[in-house]
Amino acid sequence: MDPRVENWLNSARYDLAAARDMLAAGRFVYTIFFSHLAVEKALKAKVQEETGKTPPRVHDLIVLLKRAKLDPPPDLRDSLGKMAGTSTATRYPADLAEVVRSYPREVAEEHLRWAEEAVGWIAGQLKP
Repeated sequence: MDPRVENWLNSARYDLAAARDMLAAGRFVYTIFFSHLAVEKALKAKVQEETGKTPPRVHDLIVLLKRAKLDPPPDLRDSLGKMAGTSTATRYPADLAEVVRSYPREVAEEHLRWAEEAVGWIAGQLKP
């Protein structure tokens, strides 16, 4: 595997571990943030592989999915679409208290599950 691609993938897995740690600590907004970040970096691994260039500094999972030239199964595509809507709120919260109320444990667990599925699937699409 290209070392640059491997670095993106390792970073994605590192962020998944951080998401799990944040869930255990009860920091659910950060669980969602790191879950999104993990998927973002896994997609950037595929973009790096496809283009041979450093991926763009964007956070939009749908844009990255297109640039990665991936066509995930419908359920995974739906999950990515749902995750894509959380990036701005968790990255730049206008009202932290409202964001915390909006993302309880159940939502954080769901996002983490989606991220684990997505990172695993994307990793399986990479060349060895």
